[in-house]
Amino acid sequence: QVQLVESGGGLVQAGGSLRLSCATSGGTFSRYTMGWFRQAAGKEREFVAAIFWGAGIQYYADSVKGRFSVSRDNAKNTVYLQMNSLKPEDTAVYYCAAVPAGSSWPPRAREYDYWGQGTQVTVSS
Repeated sequence: QVQLVESGGGLVQAGGSLRLSCATSGGTFSRYTMGWFRQAAGKEREFVAAIFWGAGIQYYADSVKGRFSVSRDNAKNTVYLQMNSLKPEDTAVYYCAAVPAGSSWPPRAREYDYWGQGTQVTVSS
């Protein structure tokens, strides 16, 4: 059973930066495609970014492209989401998720097998 634990959320002013981390355990991290999703209050969960299990290929939602960057450290079993130039509309609970190698690319939300508990990001104007 793979466990995911997010950290790094908080309150930041518009234009600021945060780096989220997602530490994993219980699986072969290097063989998992990792994704980041977010859910704002009263809205549906939406895809943010994904990083492929091999070669580090990345994929981003249009709303964050150029501002957010996803990376992974297989030695630390951790995936990161660097968020720059934050906007109030980025306010949400951010979740990381994992799916084993063999899924589609980028994986659909329903394909992810494991999810973290989420970390709150609040961007003030």
